[in-house]
Parts: sequence; C-alpha cells; structure tokens
Amino acid sequence: MKIDIFSEIQDPRPWTADDHQHRRITQALEQAVLADELGYGCWWQVEHHGAEEFSLSSAPELFLAALSQRTSRIRLGHAAVLAPREINHPIRIAERAAMLDHLSGGRAELGLTRSTPPEWRLFGADPATVRERTQDAFEAVPRMWAGDTSVSGGARVVPAPYQSPHPPLWQAASSPASFEEAGQRGVGVLGTTLWEPLERVARLVSLYRAAAAECREPAGATVNDQIAFFTFVHCAETDEEAMRGGAAAAAAWYTATALTFFEAAGAFMETMAREQALMADPSGGGLAGEFLRAEASSGAGPSAANLVIGRILQGEQVPDDEVFEALSQQDSLIVGSPETCRKKLRAYADLGIDRLMCFQQVGALPHESVMNSIRLVGDLIPEFDV
Repeated sequence: MKIDIFSEIQDPRPWTADDHQHRRITQALEQAVLADELGYGCWWQVEHHGAEEFSLSSAPELFLAALSQRTSRIRLGHAAVLAPREINHPIRIAERAAMLDHLSGGRAELGLTRSTPPEWRLFGADPATVRERTQDAFEAVPRMWAGDTSVSGGARVVPAPYQSPHPPLWQAASSPASFEEAGQRGVGVLGTTLWEPLERVARLVSLYRAAAAECREPAGATVNDQIAFFTFVHCAETDEEAMRGGAAAAAAWYTATALTFFEAAGAFMETMAREQALMADPSGGGLAGEFLRAEASSGAGPSAANLVIGRILQGEQVPDDEVFEALSQQDSLIVGSPETCRKKLRAYADLGIDRLMCFQQVGALPHESVMNSIRLVGDLIPEFDV
C-alpha cells in the first residue's frame, strides 16, 4: 500500500492576520516538499470553489504546477477535477493535465468528479446534467490525448501527455453506486466517504474490484484497477499527545464544516433515493443493488459515527470530544503514536487498499504538528511500500 497525502489547504477561523491565506498556501508547499523527501507516493490536491475556510484549493492545477518544480519523486494528483463543462471544459482538463505531466516529468494523476450543489450553483451547472457531463469528460479527455479531433471541434489538443499512454485516470466516489461506476469505467477509485467503518470499506473494495474485473471498454487506454482511500491521519510521539494536541477538535471541525459546505442533508437524501431505486430495480440494480440489499438484510444498525453525523445535520452542537470518540470507535480515524498509527495503517493495507490518502493538514492543527506527523508517518512508509 502506498502512503499518500490528501490536501484541502484548510484555513479555519478565527483569522488573526491579514496574510493568513498566504501563510496556509506556503505551509502546504512546505508540507509537500517534506512528503517528497520522505518517500510519500502521491500528493492529492482537491478542487473546491467558494469554500472559504474549508478549502483554499480553488486552483489546484497551479498549486500542482508549483509542486512539480519543487519536488522530484512524489506523484501529483488532481483529486478531483470538477468535470461539468460549465466548471471545467474537457479541452481545458486535457490541456492542463498534459502540461502538468510534462512539467513533472510524467508524475501526473487525473481524477474527475461531478462536484457538489454549491459549486453547480456558482458556475450555473444544471444538476440534471452533471452526471452526463462527467461521463462526457471521461470519454473525451483520453481521446483528445490520443489525437482524436472529433471530440474537440476538429482542433488537435496539445500537448499530448508525457506519460505513455497517458496519466492514470481516477473517479472520486462516496457511495456504492459510484464505486461500481468507477470500476465499470475502468478507472481508479478515489474513495472519499466520510468516516466509514472498516467493515464497510472492505465491502466497497470488493464491489469495486468486481466491477473493474468486468470492464472490457475502459475510459482510458487501459484499466486502472486501483483503490485509493481517504482518511484523517495525525501522528505524535504518544497517543495522549496526538489525541489532546488538537486532533479531536480538528476532526470535529472538519466533520461539521464538510457537512455544511457539501450541503450534506440534501446530498444524503439524494443518495438515499438513488439507493432505494437501485434496491427496487427489477433488473437487480447491478453490483451496487446487491451490495445495498445485503447490507439492509444484515440488520446492522447505524454506527456511532452515523449517529453523530445525523445529530450535526439536525443542527445540534455536538461536543468535540464526543465527535472524536464516535469516530475513533471504528478505526477509520488514524490518530496516535507511531505504533498506534502502524496498526491502523495495517488494517487498511489488509483490506487491499492500494493507496491511503492521509489527510493531515486538518482544521486548526498547527503547521509544526502537521510537519511532525508527516515525518512520523513517513518513517513507517518502508513497512508498507514493498
């Protein structure tokens, strides 16, 4: 399992200095340079717009271009491009990713996603068409890279990528249906679910692998049968120092802020409706339908994390320690000493995860603590990257 880093460039209030945004961005550059020196596999940079304190990463292609000139080994992933053409036209997606591939000497990785309601509104994207637009991008970008001008209005898109045949393709996924969809497309899956228990992660891994195994016409030149999974990681010299050094507050802040920014109440209802339709589909609803029916028949109740998230969605101010405790129970939160982190990392590796996207710069965690965590986790990399 490769150990990667996932970056939002978060900038939580209160803002006590006029240069707070500049400071956060330059600190992220420092973190990436350190990750490169320590042998991390990939730096995954998100794309968000209008996110304020939740994410300053509104131009990830520029940030990754800067990293390409400051690093030499670490791969550079866009996780993920917001694919509706009102936000990012497929031609621009193809051009920017190919240019990054050249600037980095062939280290680019490209993820695509349909984005979220607040960003659809910001750019005037029709929610009814975003799935179709995302499919269009998955189909068009690799063909443009291969020189097919029929998908670019007759003009040849340049440059072609440096990697042959092209940078690996990925899809961000947060539901069983989207895990299956990524496998059907033959692209890697960027699992960005929020605080999943490891038992469910294992089932999502199996779902994706089964779908990818059946892919005969991948979106790209070849099937990229890889699973990357996101989780919060904070390592310190002792468990006590890690848990009481800001990790509990950071995890709680992230959970509440993410649910607010992504308008999770509406998204949750949309997901539930789609999953109900899959389970009721006379054709069976594919692998995702089987997954959901098996889950429903197991009788498993909601996890402690699910219950806390539900309370936050209802507007309750849940104490930080209670949020942290609920998240910690299911081992999807990797916080503690190097030995504790080693055990929790191993649990992910044992599930067949190919890349673990470690989210380390979370909330108000001090830059020095983040750098120390990156170093301590970096010491563990040789045990997993074999």
